[in-house]
Amino acid sequence: MENSTPTRKRGRPLKTDGSNMTTKEKLVRYGTVILTEKGLASTGLDEILKTVGVPKGSFYHYFASKDDFGLAVIQHYETYFANKLDRCLWNKNRTPLDCLADFIEEAKDGMTRHAFKRGCLIGNLGQELGALNEKFRVPLEKVFLDWQNRVADCLERAKTTGQISSQTDSQEMAAFFWIGWEGAILRAKLVKSCAPLDLFAKHFFNSF
Repeated sequence: MENSTPTRKRGRPLKTDGSNMTTKEKLVRYGTVILTEKGLASTGLDEILKTVGVPKGSFYHYFASKDDFGLAVIQHYETYFANKLDRCLWNKNRTPLDCLADFIEEAKDGMTRHAFKRGCLIGNLGQELGALNEKFRVPLEKVFLDWQNRVADCLERAKTTGQISSQTDSQEMAAFFWIGWEGAILRAKLVKSCAPLDLFAKHFFNSF
């Protein structure tokens, strides 16, 4: 009978552990959780590897460096969050501004559920690394610009429904949204309350 066990190089771990997710995907997914809470510098590889069940020496079969791992986590979070934004902002049963308000409420629920420990991975890493590590600055800004464009599209639709003035600069207001929102997220983590998020949302919507 032919041996069905996959062949691999000596010392290289199997790609999967029997689930549909590869080991690399598990490292990135758990890394997303812990980096959101602790940041890259404060996160030890041992903690991540132990949780996933990967020997420390095998980490470099998947990533060239810790920075490379951090960039993979950013890319994973970018995809996850873009899908979340689209789900909220393109709800055909809600008006555009209500869709944006729904995103805010969902974010508040997530902050509360995780006891205000996580916040936004991109915002956290932007504060930690954006001004210090050029390798991270550009990818992080790219994510923010993508989010900005999605909110700008939502505001453009709000013009067509008459919710906001046709003279509104959608890109400028979308940039303002993310600048203010990330600050509100940081403050919410500090005070362990959604009050900063509510205050920001109130004045953002009132500005229209």
